[in-house]
Amino acid sequence: MSNRNNQANKQAARERLRAERERQAKRDKVRRQLTVGGAIVAVLAVAGGIGVVVANSGGSDGTDTDTAAVAKAGGGADSANWVKAAKAKLVKPAHTSGENGTTIVVGKADAKNTLELFEDARCPGCASFEQNVGGTVQKDIKDGKYKVSFHLGTFLDANLKGTGSKNALSAMGAALNVSTDAFLKFKEALYSKEYHPDEMGPDKFADDSYLLKIADTVDGLKGNQAFQKAVKSGTYDKWALVMSQDFNTHKEVQSTPTVKMNGTIVGTDSDRGKAAPSTPDAFTSMIGEQMKS
Repeated sequence: MSNRNNQANKQAARERLRAERERQAKRDKVRRQLTVGGAIVAVLAVAGGIGVVVANSGGSDGTDTDTAAVAKAGGGADSANWVKAAKAKLVKPAHTSGENGTTIVVGKADAKNTLELFEDARCPGCASFEQNVGGTVQKDIKDGKYKVSFHLGTFLDANLKGTGSKNALSAMGAALNVSTDAFLKFKEALYSKEYHPDEMGPDKFADDSYLLKIADTVDGLKGNQAFQKAVKSGTYDKWALVMSQDFNTHKEVQSTPTVKMNGTIVGTDSDRGKAAPSTPDAFTSMIGEQMKS
């Protein structure tokens, strides 16, 4: 019995060592993959998740040529479809404002304070933030504590390869066209533990059927044929590209997720800017302090 236990313990130890080596290999691979081309993207460890830090070399002036570049950036078989989308007519979802429909503000119009949230659909740190703090944000919106302006980017498509960030953003546009509540709940589902893809795994958000599967868990989207048609036909693909271009103009944003309150970035100091608060208590405290200033 003693010998068998000893052998079992040795086997368990080997398994633990193997698992840790695999985890480290994945972390190393992420770091390699997130440094490519003209953009330097680094992994930022944030309590409870991995944020993504972005330092763009050069800039974008928001021209049609730049939009086409964003469309092509993910590479792969779908890039041609996104280059075509860049040349398509812009269709703006309902519940947006601004010349190109890039302003998404949700909440009571008379709310005196404005929270700004910068995210990329494929960002693991954004998923962690949404899973931990997203419910607090939605409650604060309903309570009129502040209104929220959403800035949604797609830079991870270029650095992880694929088109999932753009495709998910287009689907969010279709959800927003239904209602702001459908948009919030769909975004919540995209970032959930159940559906958010592993950054080292397949680019699941590039698959319309996967996005529609997620949407079927959201009231207002389940069985909604108009929404489904918009996702499948890419009605808001051009809008997703324009949203991404607008995101890129915020040069002060160095990582996702980034949180601003009344124009000031809120978070914990790190060697790459401020990391968004990762717990409801920390978020409420930091946001409260900034609202007082």
